[in-house]
Amino acid sequence: MTLAMVYMILAMGLNIVPGFCGLLDLGYVGFYGIGAYTAGLLTIHYDMSFWVIVPLAALNGALWGALLGAPTLRLTGDYFAIVTFGFSELVVLFLTNEIWLTRGPLGLPGIQPITVNLTWLNEAWYFQFYDKTPNFYVVALLVGLVFFIMRRMEDSRLGRAWYAIREDPLAAASCGVNILNYKVIAFAISAAIGAVGGCFYARWSMFLSPDMFKFWESFLVLCMVVLGGLGNIKGALLGAVILVCLGEVLREVLTSLGLPPETRFMAYGLIMVLIMRFKPAGFFPAIASSGRSNPLLLDLQKRLTARNAPKEETRDAAA
Repeated sequence: MTLAMVYMILAMGLNIVPGFCGLLDLGYVGFYGIGAYTAGLLTIHYDMSFWVIVPLAALNGALWGALLGAPTLRLTGDYFAIVTFGFSELVVLFLTNEIWLTRGPLGLPGIQPITVNLTWLNEAWYFQFYDKTPNFYVVALLVGLVFFIMRRMEDSRLGRAWYAIREDPLAAASCGVNILNYKVIAFAISAAIGAVGGCFYARWSMFLSPDMFKFWESFLVLCMVVLGGLGNIKGALLGAVILVCLGEVLREVLTSLGLPPETRFMAYGLIMVLIMRFKPAGFFPAIASSGRSNPLLLDLQKRLTARNAPKEETRDAAA
């Protein structure tokens, strides 16, 4: 369940870009890796507390998100998706080749677990979270914090501007919305949340390797967002739980059949195709999503049309 909650954080963070702004981001795992290696290196070399590293990792992720977003968010559609994919591959290449910093393919061992230092209250109150239960509570706290921030942003002026950009950028610009600035803000916040997820993962797993941050991780998180419903925060949480559980089941089944565990990504691809064919808005579509694909809005439109039909017939008869 701890791993599922890590993916909940990633799914909520990624949901900002395609769900709120309507942009396809294929390189989200790059920010996940940046946050993880930031936490790992600061822990190993400076013995920093996890609670200090979390905001630093978030700031580092937001910085790289803004640096990537400012020159590239003028692009749209496939061009933007290709740029984000290239960024994630550059992150993996950097982590693999810069051996002096990251140890490259050998990985980064020796990362200390999460600690709580309360020795200033009692000399015996120094805790290291090696067990599953304390780590579960920490990641649950992070999930709750990210969920609260996401809900506040969704109901704010910032969230409404993102929805306006997603539905009709030209109309949003004509109403005074600075499209580029709002997109950069969305990309930076999304990257910061991904870095927070990577920060916890580094202290939880206590080992990092560049192979942990390949493109397949971005694809998996994107599947979670699409499955739950673009723009729906609760849907992203449910999508993360469903696909993590499905992945573990497929891993056991494929291993028993003598197939490599990576074959499960074929199942994820099939799920994406079926969802886009039969449920383009996801299983839990956001109310604010486009009426062309949102079944809730389509149903409301049908009921309003049926209610107004008798009035129009009466008006025509009187005329």
